[in-house]
Amino acid sequence: MNAVSRITGDIVSLRMSHCRAQHAAAQAQYHLAVRHYRECLEAAERREDCQAMEFFALRLAECYALMGFGEKARHFQALGRSGDALIG
Repeated sequence: MNAVSRITGDIVSLRMSHCRAQHAAAQAQYHLAVRHYRECLEAAERREDCQAMEFFALRLAECYALMGFGEKARHFQALGRSGDALIG
C-alpha cells in the first residue's frame, strides 16, 4: 500500500470510528463509545494531529464522566487540554 492510500485509509477508518462512537454515546452505550473514541485517539496519535487528539481525549473524558469514572475522566480532560504537550 502506498503512502497516499494508507493516509486515505486512516482518514476513512478514523471517520468511521468517530461515527460509531457518536452513535454509541447518543444511545448511552458508553463502554462502546469509549472503545471507538480510543481507536480515534490512537489514529490521531499516529497522524500526529494534535487538534484531533485533543478533541478525542475530551470526548473520552465526557464518556468516562458519564460512566462515573472520575479519575479517568480527569486524566483525559487534562490530556485534551494539554495542547502541544501531546506530542513530545
